[in-house]
Amino acid sequence: MPRKSANELTPPAEQVARFRRDLEAITGRAPDAEHKLGVAVSGGADSLALLLLAAAAYPGHVVAATVDHGLRPEAAEEAAFVHRLCDRLGVPHDILTRPDGTLPVGNLQEWARWLRYFLLQFWGASGTFRSDRPWRTEWVAVAHQQDDVAETFLMRARRGAGVRGLAAMRCMRPLCEGIPGPALVRPLLGWSRTELAGIVTAAGVSAVEDASNSDTRYDRARMRALLAETGELPAARLALAASNLRHAEDALKWIAEREWSVRSRIENHEVVWLDPTDLPHELRRRLAERAIDYIRFEFELETEIRGESLDRIVATLLSGGTGTIAGVKAEAKRAEWRFSLAPARRSH
Repeated sequence: MPRKSANELTPPAEQVARFRRDLEAITGRAPDAEHKLGVAVSGGADSLALLLLAAAAYPGHVVAATVDHGLRPEAAEEAAFVHRLCDRLGVPHDILTRPDGTLPVGNLQEWARWLRYFLLQFWGASGTFRSDRPWRTEWVAVAHQQDDVAETFLMRARRGAGVRGLAAMRCMRPLCEGIPGPALVRPLLGWSRTELAGIVTAAGVSAVEDASNSDTRYDRARMRALLAETGELPAARLALAASNLRHAEDALKWIAEREWSVRSRIENHEVVWLDPTDLPHELRRRLAERAIDYIRFEFELETEIRGESLDRIVATLLSGGTGTIAGVKAEAKRAEWRFSLAPARRSH
């Protein structure tokens, strides 16, 4: 069977127009010759659909990259497959590999995610230092979609997450916090996995199958199986709930910022005082977290704040007590809460 031409790979016009609307609602403008749209493509159905839609929506203004973590022997061939497809589409493509000596640490999936975004950040910001590419990658699009949002919602609900944890992933954010470079965008959050798979199938392209997607040792695979087994948890409705919680989270964050400006005071960059009087519990919790983070930053404390520990310290403060969290001392002083560096523990 002869392979399809670039024109035959193009999705239907209504889908291309929908993608264009979704992306530009996030970015505020279309990619152009100097401000390209980067696309992260693994070879799976979702990312292939993203590539096909982007290439059709913005011909000549899209670049692509595939990250090979070096963890699976077949990854190199998968990246080469994406490279060949990009060549047919006329989309410049780079294969990004982990730097020599960079080895997995801790949770493998978390490490792989960190490395992927780190490499995409460098690729997007630097243009890989190639003189034949005189452009800037303004955004890097990833293929998170509606079913991903629903699965994440269930995973976090199972762990007892609050509003922040249950809120849908943002449609745009920095690729790497605190580092200048392109923004990460998610234009497919309103698209279902089935829709995207249909685009790839119609184009006659065979997507890479990731065995981990059905490996029930992973939480996400178990949630995916649960959604497939029952009609009582439609992914679209779960994603809508997560989206509503995103709006609620944004509102709470805005209110907490205002309350911080009038209820906190800082002494010599060493002590934070808070007035929690008459605040709802969630805002007390957020302001306490902000105060603890301030002390951690000033004293370069590396210990992370865990949700259960934060809940315990807030309960301690509400009862008029004193406690320690992540190297920070928190104490109730009449109507205020005081946060400072905790004394070093004595060794015996």
